[in-house]
Amino acid sequence: MPRIVLGVAGGIAAYKACDLLRLLTEAGHHVRVVPTAAALQFVGAPTWAALSGQPVTADLMADVHEVPHVRIGQQAELVVIAPTTANLLAKAAHGLADDLLTNVLLTARCPVIMVPAMHTEMWEHPATVQNVATLRGRGVLVVEPAVGRLTGADSGKGRMPEPSQILEIVEQVVARRPVDTWGSFDLRGRHVVVSAGGTREPLDPVRFLGNRSSGRQGYALAAAAAARGAVVDLVAANVDLPDPAGVIVTVVETAAQLKDAVLARSVGADAVVMAAAVADFRPSGSADHKLKKGDGAPTVVLEPTDDVLSALVAAKPDHQVVVGFAAETGDSRVGWLEHGREKLERKGADLLVVNEVGDGLAFGTDDNAAVVLSRDGSETEIPRGPKRELAHVVWGIVRDQWLADGWVHPAHPESGQAEHH
Repeated sequence: MPRIVLGVAGGIAAYKACDLLRLLTEAGHHVRVVPTAAALQFVGAPTWAALSGQPVTADLMADVHEVPHVRIGQQAELVVIAPTTANLLAKAAHGLADDLLTNVLLTARCPVIMVPAMHTEMWEHPATVQNVATLRGRGVLVVEPAVGRLTGADSGKGRMPEPSQILEIVEQVVARRPVDTWGSFDLRGRHVVVSAGGTREPLDPVRFLGNRSSGRQGYALAAAAAARGAVVDLVAANVDLPDPAGVIVTVVETAAQLKDAVLARSVGADAVVMAAAVADFRPSGSADHKLKKGDGAPTVVLEPTDDVLSALVAAKPDHQVVVGFAAETGDSRVGWLEHGREKLERKGADLLVVNEVGDGLAFGTDDNAAVVLSRDGSETEIPRGPKRELAHVVWGIVRDQWLADGWVHPAHPESGQAEHH
């Protein structure tokens, strides 16, 4: 397990970092806590020391013979700062080093994850916006804050994600080792849109036509993209899962709502991944009252829904990669994979992720297997494994598609020549 530095800045959310520290140590990580002096006003050093089993200080001059302001950063394999205040973002962006934690940031040569927590007005202030952009441009993963209750009676964007969500990001970054700082966050600066779940088409106020999609694969794709540095818009249709940390979530129900949301958010996006199971048909009309059994079986007339994937392909700019998903079964004519090849040809997407469904496969499970079909005729088989692993393979193929199309990240031009893991 890697050596992790957990930096804690002086915000009320510092109490949540205690739970994050516990989760990290229980997962087997070796964690050294480096708080700011302000953080120690919220949680005392004995608490951090007891939970981590490591010495704790914010004093730059403590144990100076061991040169901790250099050694801690040099030896770290991952730095996580949670919470990160607006003040610490500003210091890091400008290279200030007036305490132990900011010195650690200057000496660390490993991936750095910052988890902001502050009031909405502070997060949206132009200075903070610029500081976040600067840090992201340098390869730091600055996680988008959550929306919710803040200090006092205030609510809005700026809430620190829950410790379990932060742990998920850490585990995804750790799982992709060994990579250098830039390789860890190879989607940084990219805006991606992911759809997840299954649409529901109402028959009456309580009944609907739906499908078996749980949204797990779409959520895994969104979480993986966020952990690799992307700005992620997730359009979720009827999903009962916790929102991934650092992801902007829009909730929809029907195929029409999903189409509107995805098309609106895909404008200017670098990739759109249609992992949602969208209804092919909907009732031509919905009753305004609950249908009663005593009234006899209703006659349901179906009409086709709009084809969201085809609409995305028709509207996409040259640089955008559009990825479709196809849950297929074989029939008397051809097998499930051939149905996928036909769909790729028909839809015109850049990539199509095809998986076989039925008999406990894909829907509602924690694992998945698929074949990724590309517009150039290549096929990538992904063996059965956790949906998170499949998500990372898909994002790696999307990244390679950008590179094949001549895209090089403007903030890091040499990234096109970097080794990818």
